[in-house]
Amino acid sequence: MTRHDGDMERTFAALPPAHGRGFAQTWWGQAWLKGLEETALDSKQLKAGRRLARAGAVGAVSVRPGRITAVVHGRDRTPHRADVLLEELTGEQWDRFLDMTVERAGHVAALLDRDMPPHLVEDAAATGIELLPGMGDLEPECDCGAWDHCGHTAALCYQVARLLDQDPFVLLLMRGRGERDLLDDLQARSAAPADEPSEPSVSSDPEGVDAAEAYATGDILPPLPALPELPAEPGVPPSLDTETPPTPGVDPAALEFLAARTAAEAHRMLAEALRAAPEQHAAEAELTLDQDAVRLAASGSASASVAQRLADGSGRGHEGLAMAVRAWRLGGVAALSVLDEEWTVAGETLARARAALDSAWDEDEQPSLRAQGNRWTVIGAPSQLRLGRDGRWWPYREERGRWVPAGGPAQDPATALASAQLAAEEEQP
Repeated sequence: MTRHDGDMERTFAALPPAHGRGFAQTWWGQAWLKGLEETALDSKQLKAGRRLARAGAVGAVSVRPGRITAVVHGRDRTPHRADVLLEELTGEQWDRFLDMTVERAGHVAALLDRDMPPHLVEDAAATGIELLPGMGDLEPECDCGAWDHCGHTAALCYQVARLLDQDPFVLLLMRGRGERDLLDDLQARSAAPADEPSEPSVSSDPEGVDAAEAYATGDILPPLPALPELPAEPGVPPSLDTETPPTPGVDPAALEFLAARTAAEAHRMLAEALRAAPEQHAAEAELTLDQDAVRLAASGSASASVAQRLADGSGRGHEGLAMAVRAWRLGGVAALSVLDEEWTVAGETLARARAALDSAWDEDEQPSLRAQGNRWTVIGAPSQLRLGRDGRWWPYREERGRWVPAGGPAQDPATALASAQLAAEEEQP
């Protein structure tokens, strides 16, 4: 297929100064900034980068596969070339991503609408492809000589978050594929005829060898076969809709629901196992009955009778379970703990929290906050920050007299609060 070389580099004119709100309005723009905040070691440099980006110190941004570049003027107006590197996807990864996208027409339509729905990123992750950067993925290079993220590279990342809000194809270009090339490949795959099923081959290999012989020749045996491919979808459990009446106390609808969720969970765990190195596998803590009820309810596929059983089993009731599901979808067990638990912040944890709040805003931009336990409420605004026990900040907003989750966590309280304020603005008529 012909490649569009001119499509492999895009240059965006310098954006005007940003005042009054966070840099990222979309969830994927916020995920980009989360990758920056988890990578940078010095929060003061992040604050300096935000200040420079807000002041319009970032020049035209060049985006190429694996690299973004801009000239950033420091506070003394000295220009510095700042680069941030992001690993490109391999050809084999792109093939898997394209095959997955073609199979789900909604993904293509979303991209054409300049949208990146969460399930597109989740489906890509299930095939071992991480589109959004994680911890350590954004590698800085700057002619100021800093070895970690400096104010110049941080400013570049904050500015790019605004570009990603407008066009998620910017991220895909960084990962190695331009928009026209990507759409051409998708069109070609959509038009390609399905492969004809092939006849099963008959193996002529012997059924096995003597165990002692195999052990003695272990150093010349061939390597183990490759791991199997991940199925595209979880398996479908058999239907329990039969003419035989169920045993008293057995709810077929509940059993079908549990079987379907078990298949989906097994598919997720297999996907994680296939894409992670063996030493990265970590045992997950067993969920409590309440947590597991929320997890099941978060699937959104429960019938009315099953939903009632989950509400009763969680001890939360319908309204409380709906709130817990909202939190779970933003961050699982950690988000649920932040929703339920109010705890006293003291000692070193309190000192770190205060330092993060002091460095998150310039003096003239810092909101007035009222602290209670691990919760900081903005005075005169329907916004709140909650500190998790892992040190991350969670945004909340006031809705009909209750505090409800308003977004995922962030290392920087200003970023978290911006998402809470944005959610509150969207609720206003």
